[in-house]
Amino acid sequence: MQSEWVPKTEQDKQAIREQLERLLANPHFHNSKRYPSFLKFVVTQSIEGQSGNLKERTVGIEVFGCNPDYDTTSNPIVRVTAAEVRKRIAQYYQDPGHEQELRLLLPSGGYAPQFYWPTADVPHGTAEPVHEVQAEASPLPEVQPSVGVPPAIVTPGQSLFSRRFVAIAVVAMVVVGAFILWQMYHDPAIDQFWRPFVKSEEPILFCIADQRQFSTITLRDAADPLHENTLRDEMVTVIIDDISPLVNMAGLLQVQGKEYQVKGEAATTLTDLRRGPSVFIGAFDNNWTLRLTSPLRFHFANNSDMSQLWIEDREKPADRTWLLDRGVQQKGTYKDYAIVARFVDPNTDRLALVVAGIARGGTVAAGEFLVDPRHMNDLLHQAPKGAFKKNIEIVLETQVIDNRSGPPRVAAVYVW
Repeated sequence: MQSEWVPKTEQDKQAIREQLERLLANPHFHNSKRYPSFLKFVVTQSIEGQSGNLKERTVGIEVFGCNPDYDTTSNPIVRVTAAEVRKRIAQYYQDPGHEQELRLLLPSGGYAPQFYWPTADVPHGTAEPVHEVQAEASPLPEVQPSVGVPPAIVTPGQSLFSRRFVAIAVVAMVVVGAFILWQMYHDPAIDQFWRPFVKSEEPILFCIADQRQFSTITLRDAADPLHENTLRDEMVTVIIDDISPLVNMAGLLQVQGKEYQVKGEAATTLTDLRRGPSVFIGAFDNNWTLRLTSPLRFHFANNSDMSQLWIEDREKPADRTWLLDRGVQQKGTYKDYAIVARFVDPNTDRLALVVAGIARGGTVAAGEFLVDPRHMNDLLHQAPKGAFKKNIEIVLETQVIDNRSGPPRVAAVYVW
């Protein structure tokens, strides 16, 4: 991509509408109601010259039917939706076959989309490039280096200078992309927090919650895949939302050249935990998490029928600030809370890291928190000096909308 492209004619606008339809027809979007509505609204407003109307409150009213005087602070539906749409757009362009399509991007910090062609050529000769695309100081999680660099197209009529310019541009983009990846996983705050795990000589054990959920399994006939057979079986499954933090953290360790292994909670033994550092994902469905956090200042608690679950502060045991009501959770929009705790377990004398939400949204947010340079640097500035060299426990909160978690926020920090 060379420069932002501004549509000038009806033909240009039609090209954008066609690209929008490609995006909305893709599985990243068509299985949702909220994200297509948001994207279609902001794109339509933009190409009709109404970008100035794309304010958070306006989008909330027009797309999500919010009251004109609604509180954007307590109801972050527009911001959460925009963040998810950015991710899905990046995933779309990462998929093979979209390399030469018109790029429709939603920059961080606003709701007005921008458009780019993947090469220096601007079609129709009707639109004008606005400015050269430069590296922005936007938050790293909004950068999607995995989208990749579109292949340079050099036609026989291009000059040697043009060929060299394209080659230099491609190399520069690759270098910038590599630098972004390096920076994400070599950020000072992330380095400090994860250093004890990376420097350990033993592989890291990920202990993830598991469930015995199915008594049968449906298999397809090899000769006739449309024909299905249901057989008796006993399967151990994991929650897909627990996989997200696992992938994030395992990817970070892999970039650092660190070996790791994954085990289900039921298959993990004390002997396993004594062999090296461990990471525990999930709370109320992971026995090890509950055991490890029980003596900590911040720990999980619940009422007798499990209809209310909360994180309890040992210094304020009657406080229910960090409480989740199961009835509210089942509606799909709720506030979730999580514990991130890195400490030496006195039972094994090994380093332990707990990454666990009360519900699934909290676990996803906690996994995002630990690999995001913005959040980790915020924590580094909030925590006491030298906190990353000690045992540390953090309570996080996140707003979940339509069962998708928003950005994690630090609610409390304790160091010992």
